[in-house]
Amino acid sequence: MAYNPDIHHRRSIRLADYDYSQGGAHFVTVCTEGHLCLLGEIVDGAMRLNESGRMAQTAWDELPRHYPGVETDAFIVMPKHIHGIIVLSVGAGPRGCPLSARPTCDDSNPEEGQPRGVAPTKPPRLSLSDVVHRFKSLTTNRYADGVKRHGWPPFPGRLWQRNYYEHIIRDDMALSRIRTRRGRPLCSL
Repeated sequence: MAYNPDIHHRRSIRLADYDYSQGGAHFVTVCTEGHLCLLGEIVDGAMRLNESGRMAQTAWDELPRHYPGVETDAFIVMPKHIHGIIVLSVGAGPRGCPLSARPTCDDSNPEEGQPRGVAPTKPPRLSLSDVVHRFKSLTTNRYADGVKRHGWPPFPGRLWQRNYYEHIIRDDMALSRIRTRRGRPLCSL
């Protein structure tokens, strides 16, 4: 059924006046569509990742390499969802280098002092939803490839639910508490 604003009244679950592209840490949970157990299973109280679960872990680990200003922290894959901490840093260039420290000109002839080549540009500032969207897109494409090439269980329509849960981490104590939920570590860092 197509979206009809007269019938469907979607309300945002995000804070109305919060800038989700500003620096900070966020705890996110992303669930598979229909809560299907596609990422592994729990055996004797321990999570055992299958190939698709390992793929999700790899995609998470790759986020900082592909997106300047994005760092990942604790992460865990469960059979039908993932939990993780995303840290957005403001003003970070490649490899966490502040933009002001990036070279802007060729210093081989200090007399001229003119920039050479293309002027450096500020990398786009990603919001939390941008990062989650990119994680979902990357894993969906890789999962679809796994269905075709390796016989992974197919998913109906979408791999991930439309939205995601997020919690703004306000201080180090909250970060520590989230990393060790219910007395167990979220993951080994």
